[in-house]
Amino acid sequence: MRAALIVGIDHYMHVSPLFGCVNDAHSVNAVLGRDDGGSLNFDCNLLTGTGPNNLIQRNELKDSIEELFKKDMDVVLFYFAGHGYIEASGGYIIASDSDRGDSGISLTDILTYANNSPAKNKIIILDSCHSGQMGDSPGQETANLAEGITVLTASSKEQYASEENGRGVFTTLLVDALHGSAANLTGDVTPGSIYAHIDQSLGAWEQRPVFKTNVKQFVSLRKVSPRISTSDLRKIVDFFPVAGFEYPLDPTYEPEEKGRDEHMPSPIEENTKTFAVLQQYNRLNLLVPINADHMWNAAMESKACKLTSLGEHYRRLVEKDRI
Repeated sequence: MRAALIVGIDHYMHVSPLFGCVNDAHSVNAVLGRDDGGSLNFDCNLLTGTGPNNLIQRNELKDSIEELFKKDMDVVLFYFAGHGYIEASGGYIIASDSDRGDSGISLTDILTYANNSPAKNKIIILDSCHSGQMGDSPGQETANLAEGITVLTASSKEQYASEENGRGVFTTLLVDALHGSAANLTGDVTPGSIYAHIDQSLGAWEQRPVFKTNVKQFVSLRKVSPRISTSDLRKIVDFFPVAGFEYPLDPTYEPEEKGRDEHMPSPIEENTKTFAVLQQYNRLNLLVPINADHMWNAAMESKACKLTSLGEHYRRLVEKDRI
């Protein structure tokens, strides 16, 4: 089982309001609740602070976080969008009724709950200012994460988290990643691929996301429709039985009659079916034609194709029965 606590706070009693955090929380809740095919993903508890009659008080927030990390599940995930605060003693996330920064929830306390959690995988995602402090103790340069914990934050501990067009810059990229922009070929979106997507999307002068983890392997946070069927991907070892193998082509692989001269052989159905799969590999950067501009040229000129480094990676995964 998988559980997520998703919190977004716009309204604050004693500090300046925010304007995109509740929207962000709803977006994260919507994308995490179901996989791409509609199957249940995370069982989500959504808390939002929208106004004076809908506050997320400190005690409620603290109790909800503690309850989440007490769950003995495969994955528990905590997402927070709202104000953050940092001082010499550490960092905090701020509840609606907090009258000063250090009266929020301590990031150290949150990490303690996660470190002591019986859950197999603990994911902490913070879209708040100074959130990069998460996992660090004052005076320490390395994070103190128990096994199974992953932390992804909107900015470093020195930076602010930005909002644009009524949404957090970080969470906009996070949701985009979960919708499939960060998916691998089998349709899995992992914390590592999410970080890579966000990191590549932000420039050197913008807020820098922070990624900290202590895991033996990444867990998939969401499944999306794969860009190639598993059955077609697994054929890669049939076409390329060993590393560096070059697959020979000839005009019988190209289904179109156009462009042939009278001496060229006609298409063979079995070969054209194989060629269709090889062309999928080419579009996914798994394969390239050798000494030819395009796959069509490689076939019509009786040349060959070979796997890219990415293609070799997936060939090894299939060979080891990992896909």
